[in-house]
Amino acid sequence: MIILDFFKAFDKVPHQRLLLKLQQFGIRDNVLGWIQYFLTKRSQQVLLLGTKSDEVPVTSGVPQGTVLGLLLFLVYINDIANNIDSHMRLFADDCLSYRVIRNADAYAKLQRDISSLCGWESTWQM
Repeated sequence: MIILDFFKAFDKVPHQRLLLKLQQFGIRDNVLGWIQYFLTKRSQQVLLLGTKSDEVPVTSGVPQGTVLGLLLFLVYINDIANNIDSHMRLFADDCLSYRVIRNADAYAKLQRDISSLCGWESTWQM
């Protein structure tokens, strides 16, 4: 069994890569522009003991606590299981992959799945 919990998953989603995936799903024109505005027109600053830092743009992450934020995150990770032979269960930012190991072949398949998950994580910066 492989149990994954992406660290700060909602904060890591790169906006440009998410927009690319949305385009691959056929999201275009006004809807894509609206989502892009929702993601990119954000900034952050720190307030410490009454002193504010400069504002900086937020270039990654989906807004937590919003319906659209969760949906965009799920769209982003939707293809994680594309090259996995083992069983896969996803719930928000948690991922569980498993298979019964009765012989060396099953072990090798699980190892290939682990390698595939690592490759996906590297490609999509998660």
